[in-house]
Amino acid sequence: QNMSKAILKFIRLSPTKARLIAREVQGMNAELAMASLEFMPNKGAKIISKVIASAVANGGFEPEEVVVASCRVDAGPVLKRFMPRARGSASGIRKPTSHVFVEVAKAAKKEDQDGSKSKSDWFKTWYQQKLGSVSYTHLTLPT
Repeated sequence: QNMSKAILKFIRLSPTKARLIAREVQGMNAELAMASLEFMPNKGAKIISKVIASAVANGGFEPEEVVVASCRVDAGPVLKRFMPRARGSASGIRKPTSHVFVEVAKAAKKEDQDGSKSKSDWFKTWYQQKLGSVSYTHLTLPT
């Protein structure tokens, strides 16, 4: 099999903050993604790094040979709490949770002149499969 996934649900992390990090690692080599997330100061970076490692292990791959095909963060349920305020009133506190989905796929081997697909070609075909006939020419592709 060429693809594996990992899901982490109900993590106490804001989905908007986690999405910033999820967009950074999309399309990256799994080893490079985990290494770069290691040195980010965000709470979400460490969590997403662990989910990527889990997705790699679920497929029985080595981190060097796979690419993060998709990294998605969905909103989970919101824990609602109250904070006492002046004059006997109370204001609400939202404690959001999120679900992290990571898919890793085997990277296409980059060969010189054998007609094999490079990383950017793999990304183009993957993007076309995801979006159908939508054009991808406006994207800056990794080289």
